[in-house]
Amino acid sequence: MWRRALAVAVLALAVVGGPRPAAAAELGPRYEHKETRDLVALVTEAADLVQTQGEAAFSDFRATGSRWRQEATYIFVLDLQGNMLVHLDPAMEGRNQLDLKDINGKPIILGLLQAATAVPEKQEGWFHYQWPIPGGILPRWKSSYVRLAIAPSGKRYVVGSGVYNDRMERMFVVDEVNDAVNLIERHGDQAFARFHDPTGPFLVKDSYIFVIDPSGIERVNPAFPNLEGRDLLDLKDAQGKPVIRSMFKAVESADAGWVDYMWPKPGESVSTLKSAYVRKAKWGDKWFLVGCGVYLADAPKAQRPAGEMTAPKLATLVREGAAVFERKGEKAYPEFRKKGAKWFHGDTYFFVWAMDGSREFHAADATLEGRNGRTVKDALGRPYGQMFLEIAASPAGEGWIHYMYPEPGGIFPIWKSVFLKRVTFPSGKQHLIGCGVYNLQIDQAIIKDVVDRAAALVAERGKGAFGALRDKTGPFLFMDTYVFVDSPDGIELVNAAQPSLEGKNVSDLRDLSGKAVAREYLALALRDGEGWVEYHWYKPGQNTPSLKRTYVRKVQAGGETYIVGAGICAD
Repeated sequence: MWRRALAVAVLALAVVGGPRPAAAAELGPRYEHKETRDLVALVTEAADLVQTQGEAAFSDFRATGSRWRQEATYIFVLDLQGNMLVHLDPAMEGRNQLDLKDINGKPIILGLLQAATAVPEKQEGWFHYQWPIPGGILPRWKSSYVRLAIAPSGKRYVVGSGVYNDRMERMFVVDEVNDAVNLIERHGDQAFARFHDPTGPFLVKDSYIFVIDPSGIERVNPAFPNLEGRDLLDLKDAQGKPVIRSMFKAVESADAGWVDYMWPKPGESVSTLKSAYVRKAKWGDKWFLVGCGVYLADAPKAQRPAGEMTAPKLATLVREGAAVFERKGEKAYPEFRKKGAKWFHGDTYFFVWAMDGSREFHAADATLEGRNGRTVKDALGRPYGQMFLEIAASPAGEGWIHYMYPEPGGIFPIWKSVFLKRVTFPSGKQHLIGCGVYNLQIDQAIIKDVVDRAAALVAERGKGAFGALRDKTGPFLFMDTYVFVDSPDGIELVNAAQPSLEGKNVSDLRDLSGKAVAREYLALALRDGEGWVEYHWYKPGQNTPSLKRTYVRKVQAGGETYIVGAGICAD
């Protein structure tokens, strides 16, 4: 019902008049990429056609091979109630599509309608969501441009088209900031929750809204929520630039401006050149700095020295440490606390927990000793303390856990991979020991570990394990790695990273080289029980394919056969 109410609100906001978008020849200053300019020009001309010819233009838009319908670029038309009147897919035409959502739960049709009607004086705009290319089933980021068109009959339509593109235009973030400022100036800090909403319009690809108060306190940062509430006024980027002070200076006289600085993409630790548009939002006698940034194509990244520690080396180090603890127990603590020794170098150090979660030893931060870590969570809400204890209590008694945690002295949570092992001290008391590495290169050993653990869970619980495999805060989804489960005939049963695939037959999916990917790994697992395959695949949320190596295993549970797998993408 709420969607219908919002559609009525959209209809009420759509008024005759308003500024017309720039002509195609005038789009250069607004948009950097020709692909974007061409799309805007196409939609502008289509909307003009509706305004002169009315509904008679719809048949032109449906003509295969016409300028309105070229491969993945096609014109669509909606009425303000959410009925799809023109679309490349005939099955979508003639139906109300207000309930249509993307894989993140974004209401696609409502977002498109609001982009063209929510602000009476701005009857055109962009909406970004994930949608498969024509004929495909993998959702990819799509940016759609829409315009309100008023036919000679007086009926109002939203005309649009989209482009599948990883690049964010500067004008996209300008629109997002302007919309966010409008929301704050109407609702104050009550608007902040909207910027965290993954189903809303403010989280797009690598872009997000951030809000800072005049004292430099970060009030909103959905990409790095651990920064919220912190004083960042004197924060400097990787090149020593005072980021927040530069933003304040940009809005000092003009109320808006651009600031370039080095900042990590969400989920990354290495900084990339970012260009942020910032504006003042005024609310009563208060004001906030509101911004959104774009990581430009081929933007330079800060260089991080390549680490020497690999997954096999770290696992070996922990097993060697376990032998020492089983022989010496607590008496080994001094040698594990010694910096520069085998057990403690750089950011690689050991910690010891009792099996009830009590931290008994921490080489890098003795202040943590004596505290219970059972309930601790990372910046993404992943309960890594509980995961530690589950690994230690497992039949294997060892394994990997991956979570986000700042480096010592750092502020950005980055991926840390820890290898854990259950040990028994000379006293007879069991403990877990662990050692971790930041930004560890995910390799085949880690992929095999996560698949083996998932397979064991499926073998034990059957379909009852699927909820745990889908849990985004659990151990089976981290970085670009996720577990999937297929039936022998190719039905995707579990895919937490790309849930739109669940329930679909993927056996005919092919990569860029034409390889029937799923058919190959299904045959391999059914024939040999396990094995590795290579193919080109898309990382979740990205439009550019990477070489992927995937490990699969056949699992029997309750008379059913399942294929469990996970992969690693080469950068």
